[in-house]
Amino acid sequence: MLDLAGNILYLSVATFIIATAIFFFLMPSKASVSSITGLSIVLTHFIPLSVAQITMVMNVGLLIIGFILFGREFGGKTVYTSILLPLLLRLYEVLLPNNGSLTGDATLDVACYIFVVSIGLSMLFNDNASSGGLDIVAKILQRFLHMEIGQALSLAGIAIALSSALVYDTKTVALSLLGTYLNGIVLDHYIFGQTGKKRVCIMTSREEVVRQFILQELRSGATIYEAIGGFDLQPRREIITIVNKQEYQQLMTFLEKTDPQAFVTIYNVTEVRYIPKPVLGHEAER
Repeated sequence: MLDLAGNILYLSVATFIIATAIFFFLMPSKASVSSITGLSIVLTHFIPLSVAQITMVMNVGLLIIGFILFGREFGGKTVYTSILLPLLLRLYEVLLPNNGSLTGDATLDVACYIFVVSIGLSMLFNDNASSGGLDIVAKILQRFLHMEIGQALSLAGIAIALSSALVYDTKTVALSLLGTYLNGIVLDHYIFGQTGKKRVCIMTSREEVVRQFILQELRSGATIYEAIGGFDLQPRREIITIVNKQEYQQLMTFLEKTDPQAFVTIYNVTEVRYIPKPVLGHEAER
């Protein structure tokens, strides 16, 4: 675990990479690729504010809604990166007001954006953080439309990509949709390689709290095993669950706040096969 100063520096570097990708590649391309900033690019045609200013307003608004709906689930890391990102974008806008495309081609701009932004996003993800924005939108959709977080993220991303149709031609709309799809694939590769699931094994003194979070908040399954400690021969219980990348991030953030001393082991899962059947509750491990 990084100390506070080191952690802030790490988050700042990751957010700087994301801001750089947005300013030098996404904004010149005019594409709306699966992010609040992408939506802000479209909204600049209707609101007399810059991309950074609109992003700041939307991120702060979403953070407030998030805290109202979900309490303290959105931790300090998300608040920090959500505020820092538009501040960095604004700094770029002031220092480089005449910024243009580095490649001279919108398609290459989007390709470069996807590659660079995935580095920053994966750094945040691996530190149990996010850039806010779209993650909060997905959580809201999950609560009110009762869908999985991955589906909610996809729906929000597609809606933002389609918003480009309000001001741009069909080529830009198609580029936004394609960029949104490829961005998800590349980010999956950075974070999980070729897999999309994690098997998380948890030994914690807050077993019931963690179990309820997995079942009720993540809407995932869990299996509980009895175990004996090899050193003291004391009985313990291990919670095992299989989660996707969004659920994994939420689970790690929750464990860090709820029981920092929890013993957690994590495995890549290359494939999951099961036959769904009606059961009461969430007794079967997914």
